[in-house]
Amino acid sequence: MQEAFLHYVWQFKKFDTSKLKTTAGEAIALHNNGQHNLNSGPDFFNAQLEIDGQLWAGNVEIHIKSSDWYVHNHEIDCAYDNVILHVVYEHDTNIFRKDNSIIPTLELKSLIHANVFKNYQKLLMSPHKWINCESDFAEVDDFLISNWLERLYIERLERKSKTIEVLLNASKNDWEGVLFKLLAKNFGLKVNGDAFFSMANSFDFSVVRKMQSQPIQLEALFFGQSGLLDTEVENGYFQNLSNEYQFIRQKFNLSNDEVVPLQFFRLRPPNFPTIRLSQLAMLYHEHANLFTKLMAADTIHDLYALFQVGTSDFWQTHFTFEKTSRGSKKLLTKSFIDLLLINTVLPLRFCYLQYQGKNASESCLVMAQEIASEQNAIIKAFNHLKPVSDSALTSQALIQLKTEYCDKNRCMSCAIGNSLLVR
Repeated sequence: MQEAFLHYVWQFKKFDTSKLKTTAGEAIALHNNGQHNLNSGPDFFNAQLEIDGQLWAGNVEIHIKSSDWYVHNHEIDCAYDNVILHVVYEHDTNIFRKDNSIIPTLELKSLIHANVFKNYQKLLMSPHKWINCESDFAEVDDFLISNWLERLYIERLERKSKTIEVLLNASKNDWEGVLFKLLAKNFGLKVNGDAFFSMANSFDFSVVRKMQSQPIQLEALFFGQSGLLDTEVENGYFQNLSNEYQFIRQKFNLSNDEVVPLQFFRLRPPNFPTIRLSQLAMLYHEHANLFTKLMAADTIHDLYALFQVGTSDFWQTHFTFEKTSRGSKKLLTKSFIDLLLINTVLPLRFCYLQYQGKNASESCLVMAQEIASEQNAIIKAFNHLKPVSDSALTSQALIQLKTEYCDKNRCMSCAIGNSLLVR
């Protein structure tokens, strides 16, 4: 039994409310169950009810057993002084206020609707392989799933907005600078994301602005700060980068002591940090005021057009400094651009529109629906239960569902879980 289940039962009145009585036999009439409190303190605020004809207004606390009141030390916490009703699954002891008066208790054990409790047991108390509802997921109404996934996608954007707000505060609302840091992290993908992000944090974005007209300088800055120029390589391009970097490092008093080391191991050559850093440099060389352009884009096709970049000439025939390879332009692929749009551009667009007081949800929902679904273990597992992911909107929402609800057994807070409980 989880307290969250009892919260659900109380909040949505999934119990027999016709002839309620306290454990002392006093009649209870519910007028308002109260406002669910998700923070510390009593579980429901501002409830209104009658006990033996006396009207009470105050808070409601919920436990599995009455004695949990003492287990949680509520008797010494003044936040619980205004509790007017103690709601429990099983009553095992009386609870007293500081003036020694008994706090009225309502036992739900015999009152919860039978089908709700049966479905709860099936959902959360039976063995499962991956998620609690995997045996019933395919039966859930498509319309309900669609609406819930839209809400989860917005919830995921809201969560990512908190990270963006921290970066904005640190940069004094430099949106262009925040975009650069987020793009750098996502250019590094999972393996080098932290390394690229630490590189982008090792200098002020004003340095990038001053060098955008000279791609060799941008590459020197990115390669040098990432530690890729710390060795000796006998070719002209490397020497040019090294010389440029020494000048830049001295001019702007740069340090890379706190930059996370890069990884090449187990990466496919197109994802080598050398290639990704060169592509990032070319992106900023070709697009001054990139943030402004991205925010002004009206369609998903406009966004794709801005990311049609490749590497500098040297990297068209190399993956590393030392070895020549077969020539190719090494343009950003559509799948890679999709990741940049999903993880950087749309969250930043959502945050920026909110900052301007505009409706951010509709624009991002439309664009996310036009981007292909991600393919990872979570998405494949959900699609195996029922084909549900057909766009970036649904794939992001399913990741939010799995990590923030399924993995945390928050079925009572999930629209899908709720629908299964009341069958």
